[in-house]
Amino acid sequence: MPVLTDVTPGLSSGISLIREELFPIREVARMTGVNPVTLRAWERRYGLIQPTRTESGHRLYSMIDIERVRSILGWIERGVAVSKVGKILAKTEPLQVLERIIPDELVQADYGQWQQQVKAAVSVFDEVQLEHIYGQIFSSYPLTVVFQDILIPIWKQLLQRHDAFGQTSEWLFLDGFLRSRVLQRLLLVRVMQPRRVIVCALADHCRELEVLVTALYLSSIDSAIQLLAIGQPFDELILVCEKIKPRALVLISNHAPTAELPRRLNRLAMGLECQLFLAGDASDLAQESLAGSSVGCLGNEGGVMRQRLKQFLAGNLDT
Repeated sequence: MPVLTDVTPGLSSGISLIREELFPIREVARMTGVNPVTLRAWERRYGLIQPTRTESGHRLYSMIDIERVRSILGWIERGVAVSKVGKILAKTEPLQVLERIIPDELVQADYGQWQQQVKAAVSVFDEVQLEHIYGQIFSSYPLTVVFQDILIPIWKQLLQRHDAFGQTSEWLFLDGFLRSRVLQRLLLVRVMQPRRVIVCALADHCRELEVLVTALYLSSIDSAIQLLAIGQPFDELILVCEKIKPRALVLISNHAPTAELPRRLNRLAMGLECQLFLAGDASDLAQESLAGSSVGCLGNEGGVMRQRLKQFLAGNLDT
């Protein structure tokens, strides 16, 4: 059972206190599938979680803590060692850290309301209602917020919980809906320039929706975006680029980079007449090993990816 508390440590008296649900470790283990021994190890050994403590020493976890546990699980499933997850979270969660100090209750509550509406429509497989909600969200927020803060988190939640009865069907319904709508938007925003930017997934390193959304983030630059199909052979990318003659090739990966990935990318870059970029979660993880090479790292956040690509292509940012 959750516990309600009025106390938010570290806030000045000028900021209104909020009531927060806190959950004991057994409940967190049930919700996330991570056993209590592992949760304690993540806290003591790696400092990945900082639960609240009662006077008697019992751990209590907030919803932010629980979402952090799920993020840790996601990174581990992608092949990242638990000892390295802390550094990744420090880069990818700056806004969550800020929210602990100055909670943006109105914004988060609004996101939550939209997410509840989406979940309700998905739970009954109502495509008409989902289309209506989707349009309303787009009329209220910019593209990056729509996907990064509202829709993709729901998509990931359903994907992570697909073992529960009915969850796979709901995820497939939402995934199919979002893929078709993103494709529509890509066609609408396509700028038919003679020189294109090719976007392609590294084999089995991300799902189709993640590739489509990345392409949509990049689609505001002054070149047409051309998508290569999932399963595109890595060894044939030079051949494809020779025929299309793009301005740039953007490869997407959300898996932990292997030790040989920098070598493969550098070898590919040597055979290309265009610039080569890496985007997605692997981009941040491989940035150090690619420093000084001709391969540019775009990151995994929509606005940052778009801005970096513009700067790279304009010659204002070194790889």
